[in-house]
Amino acid sequence: MAYRAVIFDIGGVVVGSPLHAIAAYERDLGIPAGFINRVVFETMPHGAWSRLERGELGLEEFYPAFESDCAAGGQRISARDMMMRMAEATVPRAAMLDAIAAIRRNGLLAGAVTNNWIAEDGGTSALRPHFDVFIESSVVGMRKPDPRIYQLACDQLTVTPSEAIFLDDIGMNLKAARALGMTTIKVDTPEKALDELQAALGFRLTEVRSSQ
Repeated sequence: MAYRAVIFDIGGVVVGSPLHAIAAYERDLGIPAGFINRVVFETMPHGAWSRLERGELGLEEFYPAFESDCAAGGQRISARDMMMRMAEATVPRAAMLDAIAAIRRNGLLAGAVTNNWIAEDGGTSALRPHFDVFIESSVVGMRKPDPRIYQLACDQLTVTPSEAIFLDDIGMNLKAARALGMTTIKVDTPEKALDELQAALGFRLTEVRSSQ
């Protein structure tokens, strides 16, 4: 298959995983593992988390709203503390940035589709120069796994879904992309995902970095 574009999720793919930060927060609070993600899923599409990622809530509005969603589910949390931990975890992964650069050097397009929120510090804006197209849920008003957000990315990249590979760390998001015809790669570890992507594309993606 001759691919023309690779589309990346951001959190848990290009930067460190916010899911790992959430899991650590749950352990520290002594609440059941997976509780927060379950609340996010069970309150879709009208819960606080979904509304935050569609840009319908700011962070200050989100904190009490999500705490209320969690309380209704049986646990009390500090949404502000949780989000601070998530922000600290989302450090760019050098190997992923190398891969994106290699993709563009080899004549393919690189896109990003991220579920995010409007952050005072600009959030993911520093990553924009690495991509040809950068789709943010909080800007476009829809979030993965809504198929429209994947189609929007393809339209802006001027490719068909079958000409694109999509990387994400959440199965539900990958399933929706596959349904549109994209080739998908689940990111459990960056190394394994990049091995799969390299095999699909047929050229080297990572470089040996010299110590500085």
